[in-house]
Amino acid sequence: MVDVLTLVEQARQGRPRAVARLISLVEGASPQLREVMAALAPLTGGAYVVGLTGSPGVGKSTSTSALVTAYRKAGKRVGVLAVDPSSPFSGGALLGDRVRMSEHASDPGVYIRSMATRGHLGGLAWAAPQAIRVLDAAGCDIVLVETVGVGQSEVEIAAQADTSVVLLAPGMGDGIQAAKAGILEIGDVYVVNKADRDGADATARELNHMLGLGEAREAGDWRPPIVKTVAARGEGIDEVVEALEKHRAWMEERGVLATRRRARAATEVEHIAVTALRSRIGDLRGDQRLDSLAERVTDGTLDPYAAADELIAGLTSNEPRGLS
Repeated sequence: MVDVLTLVEQARQGRPRAVARLISLVEGASPQLREVMAALAPLTGGAYVVGLTGSPGVGKSTSTSALVTAYRKAGKRVGVLAVDPSSPFSGGALLGDRVRMSEHASDPGVYIRSMATRGHLGGLAWAAPQAIRVLDAAGCDIVLVETVGVGQSEVEIAAQADTSVVLLAPGMGDGIQAAKAGILEIGDVYVVNKADRDGADATARELNHMLGLGEAREAGDWRPPIVKTVAARGEGIDEVVEALEKHRAWMEERGVLATRRRARAATEVEHIAVTALRSRIGDLRGDQRLDSLAERVTDGTLDPYAAADELIAGLTSNEPRGLS
């Protein structure tokens, strides 16, 4: 058994091995996961979580690395959660992001972790919310979450980040992608990377036009800015940081940040509860109650919705059990 309290204290001191061990406990759904989360709970809430998403090839990893450099110059401790595609052989992360961010590997003020999606859709790993909590509790001022890069379906980051950054690049059909459902709804800041290429201005104009066609905004509402960058040379990154800070200030002034974080916590609690209930229902396979309900549905004396209601009532009327 792991001494969780000692690990948490070591993580607070900035020891990368302790942070790595805690995230491994999260990813592995350790029996000590409850103890880990209980120990972390009072220590969270200080980190500003920024999500970066966009199609493959737009420069997410390069942009993330450039943001790390900018925040480190400002004296901030930075955590990076880079969600990579899963290996079809081992199920682990392919680690491409960590390779591209190797320049920060020796910096004690930066912690970079790759996580595999393990088949989870939406661009994030299933354990991402708890991993963010670990980095938050470990004293990171900024947590950058880079998603796997799967196109317009990759909108889950909006539910996990305080601020979502959508990256596009000229010459990749991103103008058309931007018009598709989802991508215009999740961005708080838009970045047109590789702005030294032909078509960057046209991409920015088209994006601005698409944003203008979006839902009407009232006075004082946040209008996502569009920032052009060349992340490989660090150009425009200070402007991205400035846009992020402006969005954070706007959210804090209007109570939006607190609302988003409550919604994030609600989603996390709901996911844990649903997973536990699904597990308990799975345990009923072969159970007489489930077989009896199935038989009544089959012979037409009970409809499946009523059967499900009866099953849920039976589960929730039992003695309270800890969610696993």
